[in-house]
Amino acid sequence: MATPPDPRPVRPRDAGTLILLRDGPKGPEVLMGRRPPKAVFIPDAFVFPGGKMDASDRKAAAATPLRPEIAGHAAPGDPNRARALAMAAIRETFEETGLLVAGKGDVGAVADPTWREMRRLGLAPALDKLGYVGRAITPSDRPLRFHARFFAVRAEHAQGRLRGNGELADLHWVPLSEADRLPLVDVTEFMVGEVRRLLALPPRERRGLRPLFGYRRGTPHVRYL
Repeated sequence: MATPPDPRPVRPRDAGTLILLRDGPKGPEVLMGRRPPKAVFIPDAFVFPGGKMDASDRKAAAATPLRPEIAGHAAPGDPNRARALAMAAIRETFEETGLLVAGKGDVGAVADPTWREMRRLGLAPALDKLGYVGRAITPSDRPLRFHARFFAVRAEHAQGRLRGNGELADLHWVPLSEADRLPLVDVTEFMVGEVRRLLALPPRERRGLRPLFGYRRGTPHVRYL
């Protein structure tokens, strides 16, 4: 007799995403790339660089700490998880784009090849440079789910040469005003709009609640926490 499928939802994997921002001739620009057409997760859509959190992201040392208010949004009550998520966002972005948000430092003897490369360069993540946009959870009926945190950083805090490693195609700077013209999934489209909303506010008003983008009965649902 065949084993019946487990009706319980798959537990989401923690993930970190990084929205890099710079000023362009048409206003603010964000760095985006297209997922491969045969990718298991959101194929052929434009996304921000990022990926799932690994055990090594907890072990590697940072050059500077994550600001407490950012940690409180990314993982309420769990600053160590928030830090690891920010480390994952910077590591994944370095892997996928060649750009590294870092300062002088030593990540330590971590086995992951990306962390070893940072150590060779004498660099470690500069977590104090990160801002925070929001988080999103994949629908409960999906076989592959993520609980992604969307961090943000100005491009001048990143070093390196823009280059892809194959995980994202057509990697380029997109005017924020034109990002909606790209093929985006609903989560990315929402976060693009959230970045626009935050940038339109005076800096002193950008503190406060941040969105949690999720789903109820298959329909997108947003709460500000």
